[in-house]
Amino acid sequence: MADSSDSVSIDVEAISLGRKEYLVKTGCGLVSVLVCGDPDKPALVTYPDLALNHMSCFQGLFFCPEAFSLLLHNFCIYHISPPGHELGAAILNPDDPVLSAEDLADQIAEVLDYFGLGAVMCMGVTAGAYILTLFAMKYTQRTLGLILISPLCKAPSWTEWLYNKVMSNLIYFYGMCSLVKDLLLMRYFSKEVRGSLQVPESDIVQACRRLLDERQGPNVLQFLEAINGRPDITEGLKRLKCRSLIIVGENSPFHSEALHMTSKLDRRFSALVEVQACGSIVTEEQPHAMLIPLEYFLMGFGFYRPSQFNVSPRSPLSPTSISPELFSPESMGLKLKPIKTRMSVQV
Repeated sequence: MADSSDSVSIDVEAISLGRKEYLVKTGCGLVSVLVCGDPDKPALVTYPDLALNHMSCFQGLFFCPEAFSLLLHNFCIYHISPPGHELGAAILNPDDPVLSAEDLADQIAEVLDYFGLGAVMCMGVTAGAYILTLFAMKYTQRTLGLILISPLCKAPSWTEWLYNKVMSNLIYFYGMCSLVKDLLLMRYFSKEVRGSLQVPESDIVQACRRLLDERQGPNVLQFLEAINGRPDITEGLKRLKCRSLIIVGENSPFHSEALHMTSKLDRRFSALVEVQACGSIVTEEQPHAMLIPLEYFLMGFGFYRPSQFNVSPRSPLSPTSISPELFSPESMGLKLKPIKTRMSVQV
C-alpha cells in the first residue's frame, strides 16, 4: 500500500494492492471480509447499512484524503459485509436458517477470532451500527470504541415495520426493482441529493443506484428481516463503557432514534454530532463533515493523523484553520458549521 502519510493524493491502484478479501467460515455461514492496511496495526471494523457493502457505504469517507490518512495511518481496516452483500455474491442457500441480528453480532466475534484480533474500533451505519452496538454489549472486552452513523437502538416503530414489510414483499416478488431502490435511497440520502422532477439525482445517488443493481434480492431480504425483527437494546446502553461517537444527518429518517440513543448512553463516554442538510449515510453524502469529530474522538485513544501530512490550507484538519479554543473540552459544545456538535466526553 502506498505511504499516505506524506501526501494527500490517493493512489487507487496502490490501495488495491494492499487489499485482500477473505471468506471466513462461521457457525452461521460464510462472511466476506475485505482487509486493507497493515495487519500489525490496531483493527477498525466496519459494517454497512442494509443492501450496502464497503464500496457503497464507506468509499466516500475513505476517498477523502484527510480521512484516508487519519484512518490508514492508525488502523488496519476490516470491512465486514452482511451475508451475501459482498461484490459478486451469489444467492444465499434458501435452505440455510435466516439469521437474527444477534447471530450477525456473533459472526463478528468469530471473524475477530479468525484474524486473532483482540479489542477493535467499530464503525457502522444504521443497521450496521445496530449490529456493532449489539456486538459491543455482548463482547465488552473486545470493543475499543464505537463510531455510529445514524444508528438504531429501539425495536422498529409501527411506521418503520410497515415500511420494511412493504419493501420485503416487493423484494420477494420483484427482486431489486426500481421501487425497492427508490425506497432504499430515501432511507440513505437527503431529499436535496436525491433530486426531483426538475433536479437530477446527484452523482453519489446515481452511483449508489448502480451498485444496488448488483445486490441479490434474496440476500437483501434476509438482512432486512433480521433488522425488522430486532429487539430494543436501549436498556443495555448504560452498560457500555467504551467511548462512543454518534454522527447523524439531521434529515435522516433515524435522526430521532440517534438522539434517543445518545440520551441513554453514559454521558461520560459518549458524544453526538448532528450534520446539517444530510441524510443517514453521512459517510457518502457529507464525509468531510466527519473529519474533525473523528480526529478529536480518536485523539482520546492516542491516535493522531501523521504529523508530516501535507494538508491544504483550506482543509478542515489544517492546524491553521482550527481555532486554539477548540482544543479545550469546553469547546465541544460549540456549533461548527456545517456540523452541530453535542459533546460530553473529553477527547
